[in-house]
Amino acid sequence: MATAYLLPIKTAAALFPLLALVLLLPTAVLLYRRHGVMSRGRTLSVYGFLYYSLTAFCMTIVPLPKQTADMCQRFAMVAHPQWMPGNTFRDIWKEADHKIGLNALVLQNPAVAGTLFNLLLLLPLGIFLRYHFVRSLRATALIGFTVSLFFELTQWTGVWGLYNCPYRLFDVDDLLVNTAGAMAGWLLAGPVARMLPTLETLDGRALAARPVPFGRRLTALVVDVAGYVLASVFAMAVMTFQSGTAPTWTPIAIFVAWFVLLPLATGTTPGKRLLLLKLVADDGGPLLPWRLTLRALLLGALAMPFLSGLFLAVVILLNEPYPSVLFTTVRDSGAQGAAAVLTALSPGQLLAVLVGFTLTVTCVRKTLRHPDRLAPHDRISGIRNATLPHSRAIRAARGAAQGRAAGAARDGAGAAAGAARDAARAARDAAGATRDATGAARGAAGAAGGVAGAARDATGAARDATGAAGAARDAAGATGDAAGATRGTAGATRAARDTAGAAGAARDAAGADTQTAAQSPVQAAARPGDRAAPVAVAQDADDALADASGRPLATAATMATAATTGSAAEAQRSAADSR
Repeated sequence: MATAYLLPIKTAAALFPLLALVLLLPTAVLLYRRHGVMSRGRTLSVYGFLYYSLTAFCMTIVPLPKQTADMCQRFAMVAHPQWMPGNTFRDIWKEADHKIGLNALVLQNPAVAGTLFNLLLLLPLGIFLRYHFVRSLRATALIGFTVSLFFELTQWTGVWGLYNCPYRLFDVDDLLVNTAGAMAGWLLAGPVARMLPTLETLDGRALAARPVPFGRRLTALVVDVAGYVLASVFAMAVMTFQSGTAPTWTPIAIFVAWFVLLPLATGTTPGKRLLLLKLVADDGGPLLPWRLTLRALLLGALAMPFLSGLFLAVVILLNEPYPSVLFTTVRDSGAQGAAAVLTALSPGQLLAVLVGFTLTVTCVRKTLRHPDRLAPHDRISGIRNATLPHSRAIRAARGAAQGRAAGAARDGAGAAAGAARDAARAARDAAGATRDATGAARGAAGAAGGVAGAARDATGAARDATGAAGAARDAAGATGDAAGATRGTAGATRAARDTAGAAGAARDAAGADTQTAAQSPVQAAARPGDRAAPVAVAQDADDALADASGRPLATAATMATAATTGSAAEAQRSAADSR
């Protein structure tokens, strides 16, 4: 069992260097375009994921069986898929020989070991999906199921037709267990991901230290050299096909066009354009032709031999039957080293690569020792590389702009809603003010009516006061009349007393005369006129008293008092009516 798992791991270790070399350039291009830098953390994560993916795939197909005539008979038991979920438990019970015990059911049970292997197979995938690719648990479950389905289909189809029949079983339980393993890896990666810095943080630190990374410029140079070589080979092949021969100046003309004319017209080469780089002058001025020519010559002398030899080696490796031979060798023995790569090259090719390698190492050493990481051809020509925004920076800027736009929209919507609320509040206030004005108008009208009523009341009061004044004058007149009557009564009383006194005096006189006449009848007879005078005076007094009121004296006084009292009461009633 251990050998069956060790062989795929050794196979992956043997194939990984070649695969890493082949994928180095596209991986570098992808990372530099997307993140602007290949930080150590991201590079380690990428190649760790690459090695894990290769190992998991080898675990699925290795060891490869030998193709024989009876192969389909030997693997007839796995020819048909197993579609019933839960069959794993039946296999565990079968492998335990129907015995209950820790050793039989768990520790020494091959079915348990196989299930545990299937669980662990995609567990690292869940870790990578959470930390490197930042995917959710649902996305991890979907990706894990898809990868597991790819592995099972690879087994069922005999490595996609490489064999005439499947040599491993397509089991639906493997799909479920693999998917569960990916989800378990995602859950286990949570505490680790929280402790480790994010890859974006590592990229930001690397870009802050080196805005134009050396690896980015080197990758652009490799792309330019590869493009130049392909263009030269294609142009010479076309010319040879048309005219039978190709001019020797063709590679030189393509070199000048690629490294001088294109930067002069566009400010960059195709490789730098792919890596989001551009050429700028140190003084900030335009790119001069002689500076670009000097830079191209220095670049060709320092880096072109090694890069051209390396590119040639890659082309030779791709055209040689080495990969299939290596695959067969790994299948048989599981051992193959990097020496097989070198044996595919001729001594002349190895020498060219070594010479170019020496020059390139010297250039790289001088570049890395410079404070700004400027290469010799950059310092001498006065032209250096500058970066264009990478994809993540563009997305971040777009996201920030969208966030600002969304914030502005939210602010505008809030302001509009606030303005609408203020307008509604103002309308309510205006309606309230209208109602208040209407109430005030009605109040003013009421106040005016009150003022008019008060004026009418004042007018009536004035008239009543005038009437009261008249009544007062009447009362005063009545009082005066009463006083006059009282004085008249008093005068009448005095007159009556005077008359009574006069009558008494007349009686006295009459008595005296009578007495005198009796005493002197001769005198009385001698003066008859004198005796008649007192009697006339007394008679006149009685007549005057009777004429004074035609009534007795007491009765006249009482009527005068009653008249006075009635006049006063009438005056008081008039005053009350006026009030």
